Amino acid sequence: MFHWQLIVLSSILVLLTLPGTIELAMITIAGMLPSRDPLPNAIASTIGRLAIVIPAHNEATSIVRCVRSVGACMLPDSVETEIVVVADNCTDATADLARGANARVLVRSDSARRGKGFALRFAFETLLDEGFDAVVVVDADSVVDSNLLLEVVRLFRMGADGVQVRYVVLNPDDSTRTRLMNVAFMAFNVLRARGRARMNLSVGIFGNGFGLSRATLKAVPYDSQSLVEDLEYHLRLVQAGKKIVFVDRARVRAEMPTGGRGASTQRARWEGGRLRTALENLPRLLGGVISGKSRLLEPMLELLLLPLAFHITLLGVIALMPFVVARIYALLALALVAFHVVVGILVGGGDWRDFSALLSAPFYVAWKLATLPKTVQSARSVAPWVRTER
Repeated sequence: MFHWQLIVLSSILVLLTLPGTIELAMITIAGMLPSRDPLPNAIASTIGRLAIVIPAHNEATSIVRCVRSVGACMLPDSVETEIVVVADNCTDATADLARGANARVLVRSDSARRGKGFALRFAFETLLDEGFDAVVVVDADSVVDSNLLLEVVRLFRMGADGVQVRYVVLNPDDSTRTRLMNVAFMAFNVLRARGRARMNLSVGIFGNGFGLSRATLKAVPYDSQSLVEDLEYHLRLVQAGKKIVFVDRARVRAEMPTGGRGASTQRARWEGGRLRTALENLPRLLGGVISGKSRLLEPMLELLLLPLAFHITLLGVIALMPFVVARIYALLALALVAFHVVVGILVGGGDWRDFSALLSAPFYVAWKLATLPKTVQSARSVAPWVRTER
């Protein structure tokens, strides 16, 4: 009887991890290949006015640095740009400091509807009414490369529905945890995006450093309000036939919490929101794939890919099962994860410090597993916008 219970358990674990293993294999191999024209059939577009939107909730310590970083960008020819800070339910000097840095400030006060999604919706509706042709979102704790606006406008002019630039860590040297997060970002935000771009798929929205055209916002209004508003909105874009293009030549770098409560809360909130989004959207995506909408297959597999710490843990359990086939699968899948991380460091521009940080990966996995109760608790549709401790 116990033997059959082990067979059932191993089968369930294999089914839970197999979609994620397939996803990792596809995007890793594709991400290693040379890039190609991201918009072979797009219709050229005119971009006359571009708004750089900076959503901010009590970001007095970083808002000036962010505004000045965006203000130092090289400007595209014949494009009017404006930096717009959304001071959302702020109780500090964020708005005054942003004005002092020569940004336009939109003050939003709504204690009943708090969150980045509400702030972005408010900004987008305001700016579309004013005739802006596209928007770019940069988080208030970030700095950007000086060529960011040039690259974004170039792709919008080529007809992109939306764009996503490289999103990596600003402070990888602050702690072992931020260094490991930098490794994760290079795999998740660079390698996976390159892989999707190579497969001519929409690369995703990572919440920071993304842009949307006026036509896209009109066709698919932004009304995402969850903890993972970027993931939620991107799924709607893909279902509507829209495509986000990867900007591989420019970066946005954000400050990450160095450890403790801030890091734990940030990851639990994001992964809890991702879990809820997966549960809500997987049936619809599966139905679309069955009906012949092949563009929905990769987003479905991506949702089925568990956070790597959990994915690795389940594969480790499978490897301990007394079944040869299950063990072989688990070992191959674990090797694929390692290969994926190594390739992510290489294509992401990492160095020996990123490779050496992998020695601490087991402790990072243990820390992630310890956040599981918070992750489950965070799997709610709406949660307040709480500034992460850094």
